[in-house]
Amino acid sequence: MNPSLTTNRYSKTAMSLHWLSALLVVAAFIYGPGGPELRVYAASRDFERQLHETLGMGVFALTLLRLAWRCVDHAPDAVPVPRWMALSATATKWLLMALMLALPLTAITGAWLQGHPLTLLGGLVIPARIAASHALGNTFAELHGWLGDAILWLAGLHATAAIYHHKILRDGVLASMLPLRAAARSVPR
Repeated sequence: MNPSLTTNRYSKTAMSLHWLSALLVVAAFIYGPGGPELRVYAASRDFERQLHETLGMGVFALTLLRLAWRCVDHAPDAVPVPRWMALSATATKWLLMALMLALPLTAITGAWLQGHPLTLLGGLVIPARIAASHALGNTFAELHGWLGDAILWLAGLHATAAIYHHKILRDGVLASMLPLRAAARSVPR
């Protein structure tokens, strides 16, 4: 990669991974069965739980792929903003990445500690790989729920900041993550 190359947009791959991750996180939240263990693992909720677990594994895999892609891809040139704003943006991005890894890991750990396999759509069953400890499993399941709420709040803050950059600061931050057509339509007037 040419270090003198400058750009004001993310790559198509980075944009695709970003928006697909956002979509999967929201879908996983919507289809999360939530509630006590008896409700989550009720036979009547099998499809909902399997869809949630499949979406969660998708989030995990995409996050690993995004992290690998960040190692070889370039980011847009930084927009000049106050130091606190740049630090907040960086912290938010990395916290979102950490949550996208922690959520599936806490779900898997909680399920396995409770004695439940991971069951994905298509009939793929991944049996527990650790010894059961039901009380600890309940703690992980509860932590998973809290982290699920936290990622939505943080993603909402991230989206609000992008809109603020777009509508108030008019600095192109949001447009840098939008496909060209959408970016062209979104130019503030």
